[in-house]
Amino acid sequence: MRLILFIAIVVLTGSAGDIAITHTMKKIGEIEVLSPSSVGRALGRAFQMGWTWIGIGLMTISFFSLLALLSWGDVSIVVPATALSYVVGAFGAKFLLHEQVTPVRWAGLVMVCIGVAFISIS
Repeated sequence: MRLILFIAIVVLTGSAGDIAITHTMKKIGEIEVLSPSSVGRALGRAFQMGWTWIGIGLMTISFFSLLALLSWGDVSIVVPATALSYVVGAFGAKFLLHEQVTPVRWAGLVMVCIGVAFISIS
């Protein structure tokens, strides 16, 4: 039960962190020229936004929960199970960030879920 709870924590907090950081970067806009000064300006603006810090916090929780998981369970189960973050991320992209998720991507996510189901059977 502890393994399932921590897999859920890793998947949900990691995906939520990705979505929060993506939200910030979409607000900042595209970096046109990849130079140290333009990247520095973008990072400076990003670190002034609350969503960046929320994303970093959520990703930190996800990382330390993953470390705990790896100390308790087999890596051959833990790492594939965390692939469910792709599914959560796609739903977040669709419903929170209002991105277009094509049918081919949904089909790929179904395949990821099937793969995780096969691994969890053992």
